[in-house]
Amino acid sequence: MVRILVLALAALTMAMASASSLAQVYRYTDENGITVLTNIKPAPGRFEDVRNVGCYGTCIKGVDWQATPLKRSEYREEIRAAAAVHGVDEALVRAIMHAESWFNPAAVSHAGAQGLMQLMPATQARFGVADPFDPLANISAGVAYLAVLLDEFDNDWELAVAAYNAGETAVRLHAGIPPFAETREYVRRIRILRMRYRG
Repeated sequence: MVRILVLALAALTMAMASASSLAQVYRYTDENGITVLTNIKPAPGRFEDVRNVGCYGTCIKGVDWQATPLKRSEYREEIRAAAAVHGVDEALVRAIMHAESWFNPAAVSHAGAQGLMQLMPATQARFGVADPFDPLANISAGVAYLAVLLDEFDNDWELAVAAYNAGETAVRLHAGIPPFAETREYVRRIRILRMRYRG
């Protein structure tokens, strides 16, 4: 069952990356007992356990970030501890985790980013992450990296978030948020989610 779920999630992520207009992600168990993840809302009443589980990773277009379900309790202690150690806003950490992986510790992007905070291999090596799918290690390194970016960009969280997405060099080169559609959308998405997680 776990294998089927992982394969379904991988297929869904690839489908979302190529879609021009994307909606929310729905999860349910079908008549064969298989867990299904899809961006197509099932017909009302067909399945008993349909849940809107939000959207993450490559989902950009068609998502109402003002309404996507929040995750306030997942990894609460790990986030709180890492945020306290590195002096980073918990709501910002949670917003990034929401946008990057929808709190899925097994998430892998098409670019090779891994885990809850979608750490690239170079970032994993930089912060000594042996297992990017270990929630504590991933959160600790992700928050440590975010703290470095906040320090580099004078605590301007939007520039730090832009660097988290596009890289520090791109932000320095453009002396601000780079003019990349993906990065500008990412910053907008985090701005909304941060405000909601602070509320």
